[in-house]
Amino acid sequence: MEISVIYEDKNIIAINKPAGLLTHNVPINSKNAGQSPVLTDWLINRYPEIKTVGDDPENRPGIVHRLDKETSGVIIVARNQKAFEYLKNLFQTSQVKKTYLGLVWGKVEPKSGTINKPIGLKSGTTKRTVAVKNAKMVKEAITDYQVKKYFDQYSLLEIHPRTGRTHQIRVHLNSIHHPIVGDRLYGKKPLPAGLTRQFLHAASIELNLPDNGRIKLEANLPADLELFLKSAGLEDSQ
Repeated sequence: MEISVIYEDKNIIAINKPAGLLTHNVPINSKNAGQSPVLTDWLINRYPEIKTVGDDPENRPGIVHRLDKETSGVIIVARNQKAFEYLKNLFQTSQVKKTYLGLVWGKVEPKSGTINKPIGLKSGTTKRTVAVKNAKMVKEAITDYQVKKYFDQYSLLEIHPRTGRTHQIRVHLNSIHHPIVGDRLYGKKPLPAGLTRQFLHAASIELNLPDNGRIKLEANLPADLELFLKSAGLEDSQ
């Protein structure tokens, strides 16, 4: 599995995470427990200084935020504790601009909008939900989106989550009846031919570095998603 470094300095590392890779180890009773590979294993081998960095360095060394296993794209890792605390504050105070590309079912209208729905953990499951009346760990969640292109069955969206809740983009888009194409957990339709995972990619992250320089870190749409768009023969509906 190819893991590429987009950017590195004395404080941070930016990785282009491929799909199929867990960001960090998960609890022993999780269905993903013991599955490999794990990004943090690769990171520790290459950047051993991160072994003591973070709130839980034994399980999540250097990890400030995460991407779902089947989501590809940009992820930032801290190389020292000072950088970790700095980045953690940026994410918690919504000072990081995150841009995702996602293909969803159906024609999303209006062409741009904001989904402002709290998300909680559905009791007895690992699924998140906007039906928070009987959910646990309910937190504010806000997602902005804009349609980049309409296809016959799909809409290609540029997505900007303002908050960073687990499965936020997937849950929010499913809540407006436009689930991510290929999402096995929240989508109800089978994977289309030629697609082996959810069509969701972390395209860029923009933030101020600890030395006050601003940077935009980008990862192109990976080959499997590009190939799906071409092989599926998707044509503009306009």
